[in-house]
Amino acid sequence: MADAARGVAFLGSGSLGVPTLEALHASGLLRVVVSQPDRPAGRGLKLVPTPVSEWALAKGVQLVRTEDANQGEAFEAIRGAGGPLVVVAFGQKLGPALRAGRLSVNLHPSALPRWRGAAPIQRAMLAGESRIGVCAIAVADRMDAGTILDSFETELGSQETAGEVLDRVSRESVPMMLRVVDRLLRGQGDGLAQDESHSCRAAKLSKVDASVSLDQSADRVRLRVNGLQPWPGCLVRVAGQDLRWLRVGPAEGAGAPGTLLADGAVACAPGAVRPIEVQPPGGKAMAWADWLRGRRIDPGVRVESAFPSPDVT
Repeated sequence: MADAARGVAFLGSGSLGVPTLEALHASGLLRVVVSQPDRPAGRGLKLVPTPVSEWALAKGVQLVRTEDANQGEAFEAIRGAGGPLVVVAFGQKLGPALRAGRLSVNLHPSALPRWRGAAPIQRAMLAGESRIGVCAIAVADRMDAGTILDSFETELGSQETAGEVLDRVSRESVPMMLRVVDRLLRGQGDGLAQDESHSCRAAKLSKVDASVSLDQSADRVRLRVNGLQPWPGCLVRVAGQDLRWLRVGPAEGAGAPGTLLADGAVACAPGAVRPIEVQPPGGKAMAWADWLRGRRIDPGVRVESAFPSPDVT
């Protein structure tokens, strides 16, 4: 690794960045970690650190928690690291003064310029995309618009959920991120400009996204349901009973869209999907086959989209 005397400042909050953070620490390059402040969570609203803060506290490395990395202690610590900025799922805009004289790299899980924004993996899956791009980009004034420093693509598993893809990508991106950091330490920050004509936004998911139309191809249905896991899930109604689909896989079979087939698959237009894991209201996750048996639901019934009510959590 080039010029290890200069270290990196890592700015991040979400779990996406933890494997890269671990690798930078193991390489001896990490100088400071900056994350968002602890937030209240759970019924007791107890303050909970971000995954990045939790890692830093466990390792005993320098940690600054701040609402604004562009000023105060965070600003001084970042500038004092001496080398590049490594930014992963941080959630704050970095101003020109903080970035001045510093090369930077930001990890973003999409095939940029597609899916700039908060939910790139989920939005790609909801759009029916079966391959996920991962880019290392320079930090820019506009969100996710920096030059592309490195990239790769990965194929989705047939039953892989968005949460599982995020965890896998966080691990698989480590070699790419270390390569880019090495280049930045050598002063090599050139990249490829993004084609703005192909850009699109990856809006944050909400409860109203928790639905699926079975009048779509089986692949589109499968990718949408799995793309909505772990949140907000996908709400359906089976023989008048509400249910959350958590995971579906491919299946053989055909029928009118939404028909429950004899083997437990559900017809789409065209093709069929096989629900794997489901969750009844107020209950725990369970196998689809067990849920069907427990309610004695016969083949031929309709499975329909159930749009969420305001009290869905």
